[in-house]
Formats: sequence, structure tokens, C-alpha cells
Amino acid sequence: MHNLDLLPSKLRIVLFLLIGYFTSCGIIAGPETEKATFAGGCFWCMEPPFEVLPGVVSVISGYTGGKEKDPSYEEVSSGYTGHREAIQITYDPKQISYETLLEVFWRNIDPTDPDGQFVDRGSQYKTGIFYHNPDQKKAAEKSLLALTKRKLFKKKIVTEVIGFDRFYPAEGYHQDFYKKDPSQYKSYRSGSGRDQFIESVWGKEKTVRFLKPSLDEIQKKLSSLQFEVTQKDGTEPPFENEYWDNHKEGIYVDRVTGEPLFSSVDKFESGTGWPSFTRPLVAAYVVMKTDSSHGMVRSEVRSKYGNSHLGHVFDDGPKPTGLRYCINSASLKFIPKEDLEKAGYPEFRRQFSDPAGSKVN
Repeated sequence: MHNLDLLPSKLRIVLFLLIGYFTSCGIIAGPETEKATFAGGCFWCMEPPFEVLPGVVSVISGYTGGKEKDPSYEEVSSGYTGHREAIQITYDPKQISYETLLEVFWRNIDPTDPDGQFVDRGSQYKTGIFYHNPDQKKAAEKSLLALTKRKLFKKKIVTEVIGFDRFYPAEGYHQDFYKKDPSQYKSYRSGSGRDQFIESVWGKEKTVRFLKPSLDEIQKKLSSLQFEVTQKDGTEPPFENEYWDNHKEGIYVDRVTGEPLFSSVDKFESGTGWPSFTRPLVAAYVVMKTDSSHGMVRSEVRSKYGNSHLGHVFDDGPKPTGLRYCINSASLKFIPKEDLEKAGYPEFRRQFSDPAGSKVN
């Protein structure tokens, strides 16, 4: 829902609620999009890992699984309505699969907790996959079985696969809470135990956020040129850098934090001697700033969490965007398509073709 971020906050909240209501009723969900509904405990924590995925149109917090119509937060929090805090995802199945959404879901919850999630206790915080059709049910059950066979957990997996009935969007102040009140969100999350559990099971999984190391750590990690470009807004020489003529399939991530930034699908030959792209891979990780240095006014491109200097964007690119993201190789790390799962980016594998020429499912 990245385009809506440009709207005033109050208008954006109203649109979120309207979209959530109409999509939950099946009124505006066109054939090009589908819905997925997951309960994973506190919905504040379940929005961020899905909102950054390519192909996800919107993520709305709300309530599902109960019988009472249009419940309030207070009513659900009592535990007596039968509802669970949940998120409803509207996504483009041509860009991201339901199976990928399931994988992200599993990596952000404790599926062995029968009485809540982490610091939040009660039936309203129980996990669940609410399938919308037989295909989703089959995929969810298959995913659950596969996770069980991996034996990652000491306790039994208790997350339920349940038929979807109704979804009620939560109050406006709950939507995108991590953006509205980042200080309170970070305080709550750090004390909830969720991140500690995720790291203990999955390692330093990058589906939630990308933490920037200290400056000393960055300097030890990078070459002198990489440090100069990313941390001091430098520029590398054209035609004498790592990726300007790289034609392999894969994605380009932030050299410092690993944020997924660009894809070979959107890379083109600009003739400038630097890697050039028509668009970001995940718009949420690319930040634009005005650069008035060197007697010019340009649009600088930086990574969101790493705040790394990446390059600049110009309006002389090819269709469909007409943009040219001119990026320093020194700011990027390339991950070939065959290494995406191993490197922790399975959600991006789908956009590339297998050797036979068909898209990977």
C-alpha cells in the first residue's frame, strides 16, 4: 500500500478502513487480487513483515473468528467474543504466492503456544490461518505438515487452520501503529519476547526489520570505497565498478543492512557506467531526499534502515516508469536467484524463471 503513504494520515486511515471493510465483504476484491487472513497475536507486530513484500497491496489489522458483529477492541480484549486479533492481506497472486505468505507468517509467530502469543495472553491472541477457499486450505495444511516435519520446535505446533467467515477492521489508531507511534511500538515489541523467539528459532531472520550495525562494525565490514560511498555520500568511477555490466538474474540488497532494494528484472543498460534500474524492488526500503551538493539539485536515493547513500534517480529512464535509478555498485550486494532461499530472501524467488522458462511457484 506504499502509494497511500503519500496521503495525509487521517485520509489514509479512512481509506484503510474502507478498503478493509469492502474487501472483507468481497465487494471490491477484483479477480487480480486475493485475500489472506492470519492471526498471529498482536496485530501491531504482524503488519510490518507483510507490508514490505512485493505483490502485497494492503495489510489491515482487525478481528476474526468470533460470532459477534463489528466488535470493538475493548470487547475483543475481554476474550469473551471469540474473536482473535488478525491481519487481512490483499495481494496480487501473480507477484507473490499464498505459500510465500504462509512462510512469512510462520517465521513471525510461536506456533506452539496454545494460550496466546508471547507477552499477550488469552484466546484473542491465539494463532490461526483462516483460509478463504479450498486451495488456501490445502496450501495451509501442506505448509503446516512441512513445518512439523522440520522439527524446529520442542513443543507441538498448535496453530489452527480454520475456514474464514468475517473480518472486521480494527479502529483507525491500530492501523500501521508501528508507523504512527514508532517509539511505543519499539518499546512494546522489544519487551514482548517476539524477536527473541524468532531469532532463537530462525536465526537473524530478515523478514521483520534490518538493523544497522555501529559505525565501527560497518568500517570493519566494508572496503574503503564501499565505506566512502555508503557512509560519506561518495561516488564510484563509472565502468569500473562491480555490477554495471552484471547480467545475472537476482536481487541487489543494501551492502550494510541487507535490505532488498533492486531486482535484475528492472535493470537496464543506461550507458552511464553505473547499475541502472527502472524501479525499486521494495519501495518501502528506498528513501528519496533532496541533494543540493555540487551546485545541483538532485533526488538522492538512500536505504531506509541503513541510511546508506545509494545514488540518485532521474526522469530519463525507459518505460514503464520513465525513471532511472542510478546506483553505486559499492552500495549493493548481489544475490543470484539460485541463492535467494539460502540467503534468507525466499519471497523474491517467484519473479524469476526456471531453466525451462516457466515462473517458479
